[in-house]
Amino acid sequence: MADLNIRSDKCDLDFLALGALVHRLDPGIIPFRQARTFDIHVSGGEYNVAANLAGCFGLSAGIATAMVNNGIGELVQTRVRERGVKPFYKHFEHDGVRGPNIATVYSDRGCGVRGPVVFYNRANEAGAMLKPGDFNWTEIFANGVRWFHSGGIFSALSETTSEVVVEAMQAAHEQGAINSFDLNYRAKLWESAGGLERGRAMTAKIVSHVDALFGNEEDLQKGLGIAGPEVKEQRSKLDPDAFFGMIDRVVQKYPNIKLVATTLREVHSTNRHDWSAVVWLNGERHVAPECQLDVYDRIGGGDGFASGLIYGLLSGKTAAESLQLGWAHGALLTTFPGDVSMATLAEVEAFGSARVER
Repeated sequence: MADLNIRSDKCDLDFLALGALVHRLDPGIIPFRQARTFDIHVSGGEYNVAANLAGCFGLSAGIATAMVNNGIGELVQTRVRERGVKPFYKHFEHDGVRGPNIATVYSDRGCGVRGPVVFYNRANEAGAMLKPGDFNWTEIFANGVRWFHSGGIFSALSETTSEVVVEAMQAAHEQGAINSFDLNYRAKLWESAGGLERGRAMTAKIVSHVDALFGNEEDLQKGLGIAGPEVKEQRSKLDPDAFFGMIDRVVQKYPNIKLVATTLREVHSTNRHDWSAVVWLNGERHVAPECQLDVYDRIGGGDGFASGLIYGLLSGKTAAESLQLGWAHGALLTTFPGDVSMATLAEVEAFGSARVER
């Protein structure tokens, strides 16, 4: 994709993510307060994209993250290996009592009129302890990385994690990688990581190093302070006009940004969503088709979209073709349990036909 100046030479990694790994406890449709058993999913907004690119799309992908040396850390490392993601760990020793910890996410899936419920235990989280200097970026990037990615949840975990993102992005650009960032603005996290004013300032500092930005209207408004257009009454949530209306303001404030993308979703019930997506690339606007999803597990759909889009761009496809891949993969991901993809590339490319394969 020449518009983004993506490296075409041989690189050790097509994609590298920086973020915190978590383990998600999932009792299915049973409310967690009534749960007796649950599945364990290894997740993390940045890691999900890397795992999707490795597992579904066959690219070489890595994750730079904190790792705790205890049984939960061993479980997480096993899942990372199974996904084919190359790890770069900063190890922390667990004291046997209080941590540091791999964060826990508790989530049921809801059903029909009952929405899913998600809550967290991020106390004494190892990922929040990461600080500049913990990773040797010169060594990590030495054999080539084509695309580097991080996100707003990781950057808001503590007063040091946002600085790690800036440090990594500077190193990535020095070595010729594309930088992308998923805004994922969370006010509650920033309130405990130096306050909302610092959060806005650090997000702006990170985005000044970004080539490709993921985020919806709310992320752009709250995370970057971008004024939104006047909201039309009863406007469909799949209407891209408001999002595109903000892009000129985004690139005026951050002229380094070449791509902005987001999913569009209208929720009718927990298991029935309308779905679309949009991408803006160097002034060109592209809108994906609209479709109706029968959702099994909605968590990870946005990361599924990002990974499909990034795969298309890394593969030299047009913005429109890449958008289609992201839209299709994000849709398929909502049909699987867990946060990362169980789809194949052939299924993504054939999306839209639900005929029985014989």
